[in-house]
Parts: sequence; structure tokens; C-alpha cells
Amino acid sequence: MKNSLLFIIITSLSQIVMGQVHEIGVSFGGSNYVGDIGNNYFIYPNKPAGALFYKFNWNPRVALRGTYSFLPIEGDDAKADTNFRNIRNINFSNTIHELAVGIEYNFYEYDVSSSDKSWTPYILLELAGYNYTNVTSHSSTGSPIFGNKSSIALPLGIGFKSKLYRKLAFAIETKFRYTFVDDLDFVNNSTPNVNVEGTGNDWYMFTGFSLIYTFGRPACYKDGF
Repeated sequence: MKNSLLFIIITSLSQIVMGQVHEIGVSFGGSNYVGDIGNNYFIYPNKPAGALFYKFNWNPRVALRGTYSFLPIEGDDAKADTNFRNIRNINFSNTIHELAVGIEYNFYEYDVSSSDKSWTPYILLELAGYNYTNVTSHSSTGSPIFGNKSSIALPLGIGFKSKLYRKLAFAIETKFRYTFVDDLDFVNNSTPNVNVEGTGNDWYMFTGFSLIYTFGRPACYKDGF
């Protein structure tokens, strides 16, 4: 009885894994941020960054996606495009570790096993949880005391992907994260001895190139979307 039950479980899991097309991949590129320090260009990768991801293709238009991203960020007033920041002349660096899940929507039907559906632009929307270094308080002399903080972000991205060779594909992607915090750069309106220009929350971004491996049979896709 136990052997029969084990056989049924293994067979069911195999059908789930192989019954749809799955993708795993790695991304290489650069990260940047927009906040209270440095320039305010949303696409300006200035630190090497990367990611690992998995996708489950629900149908040729829609994929469910999970991603881990390693995203160093930095800002330097000396490279800013405003006189206020040039004169203030402060800088920072931080590192973000992010886990995100979401949905990827293809503008065209995408199937690497097909000869005429092997490329498409796409958009993606995710919910992310991330961890970074923050300033928990300041000493009597104004020096920062550092800690560790977790928060959530709303990533929105756009990209283009195409079959490269057999089960290999590539993608070019830019993803923007809106955060609910204003301390990725260690400063905000309550920071002593530092003047800031506004009260908006920080953003962080990634722009890069991905290599993707596809596995599983392109069986009957789910209807919908």
C-alpha cells in the first residue's frame, strides 16, 4: 500500500513538473537608486548586480515568476546634476537582498518549441520583500548607528526575450522598484546635520541581460488571460 501511494505521488509530481514549460535563468547587469543623494536618473546602472529566477509558463502569454536579486546601490553628490547636492557633497553605499514573486505578460505568444513564436516584448509586475542596512539612531555627536531592516517594494519592469539556441533563450530587462521607505541612502528629513530636498520615498532599479534555460514539455496550456 505504501509503495503504491509513493508511486502515485511521484507520478503526479512528475506530471506537474513536466506538463508545462518551466524556465530557470540568471541575470547580469547593473543597479542604481533614486533618492536624496546623487543624481536622479532612473536608468543609470552604476553598480554590478545580478539575479536568479524561475518561471512557470501558465500559457503562451502569461508566466508566474519568482526572483532573488543581489543589488548593491550607491549615490554620490559629486556626480549629481544639481548645485544643492554638489555643494552638500555626501555619499553612501548599501546592498539590497530581494525576493520577489509576480506575473510576466508577453505582448505576443511565446513558445521556444515553436518556429514562429520565439520572441516577444513583455511587462512584469511583482511584489518584493527585501533586506538592507539602515540607520537605527544617531549618537550624541550625530554619528549614525547602523542596523538591519526589511521592507516591501512594488517592482514594475519591461523587457524583450527571444530564443537563442534550442532550449536556451536570452532577455534584456529593466525593472523599477517603488519602495515605502526613505532611508536606503541613510538620510531623510529627520537626519541630524543633513539637509534634504524633499520627502519622497526611495526607488531602486536593475537593468541587465539574462540567460534562460527552458525545460518541460509544451503540453496543453491553461486557458485564460
